[in-house]
Amino acid sequence: MKRRDSLKLIATGALATGTFIACEDKEAKLPAESKEAFPYSLDRSAEELERDKALLQAETFFTPHELATITILADIIIPKDEVSGSAGDAKVPEFIEFMMKDQPQHQTPMRGGLRWLDVQCLNRFEKTFKDCNTAQQMEMVDEIAWPAKAKPAMAQGVAFFNLVRNLTASGFYSSEIGVTDLGYEGNKPNKWNGVPADVLAQYNLSYSEKEIKECVQYS
Repeated sequence: MKRRDSLKLIATGALATGTFIACEDKEAKLPAESKEAFPYSLDRSAEELERDKALLQAETFFTPHELATITILADIIIPKDEVSGSAGDAKVPEFIEFMMKDQPQHQTPMRGGLRWLDVQCLNRFEKTFKDCNTAQQMEMVDEIAWPAKAKPAMAQGVAFFNLVRNLTASGFYSSEIGVTDLGYEGNKPNKWNGVPADVLAQYNLSYSEKEIKECVQYS
């Protein structure tokens, strides 16, 4: 999937909610280096950073299998292209892990959705989503990524994918990679170098040497 196609997918998918059955699973720890490299510290106060640190050090929500599945889904939603890295490169899976602890109301729909996805793939391909090949993964995603086109039987999957899509977009575009991808430079003083020459010529106007030296040139 091309980056711009995935951005269209993000824009057209509305966040939905569904009822899921949570499955019990053994908790696992993210690698220590993942926590140290967590990139979502932009514009955070000291108090917020302290709280975030405590959440990062808490027991991990996702199992390794679940985290691998989230990574595949995130990279399908925002893949790597010639401009920037993928959602995985931007550490979106770590962001989603963090959000499960920061906003625990997402835990049941997320875990239930991951289980739903695996059951669907086991029934179709006799493999979990993570172990399916790319064509099989995209076949499954295509049935839940477009809410207006999805079959009623896919309602739970649509709600789950909407949740993953929204968290992926939030994580990517609050990371350094995502901010760079947007070309956002933050609050900086404007650099005004005067009216463009073609516009001045259109009205038979020009700057005097004094105006260029004192008013137009930006140093």
